[in-house]
Amino acid sequence: MNMSEKTLTRMDLSEAVFREVGLSRNDSSQLVESVLQHVSDALVKGQQVKISSFGTFSVREKSARVGRNPKTGEEVPINPRRVLTFRPSHLMKDRVAAGNKA
Repeated sequence: MNMSEKTLTRMDLSEAVFREVGLSRNDSSQLVESVLQHVSDALVKGQQVKISSFGTFSVREKSARVGRNPKTGEEVPINPRRVLTFRPSHLMKDRVAAGNKA
C-alpha cells in the first residue's frame, strides 16, 4: 500500500485514545477536540505551538510582493498574508527518514 493512501483522521485519534488510554469513546473524542482547539486557538493568535519530539507550528507574516503568472508571464500583486508553517523536530525527521528504508 502506498503511504499516501492512508489518512489519519480525528476519528482515528479519538479511537486510539479510547483504546490506549481507556477513556470512554465520548471522552476520548472530547479530549482530541479540546487539544486540537487549543492548538488552533494559539495559532490564530499568532503564538508558536511546540510539541517536544514532534515539531513546531508557527505563523509567519509574509509581506506584499509582485508575483508572476507562470502561464502568461503577467505580473500580479500578492497581498500580505499570514501562513502556517511546520518545522519537524530532529527526532521526527529521523523517524520519517528511517521509515523510508523499511
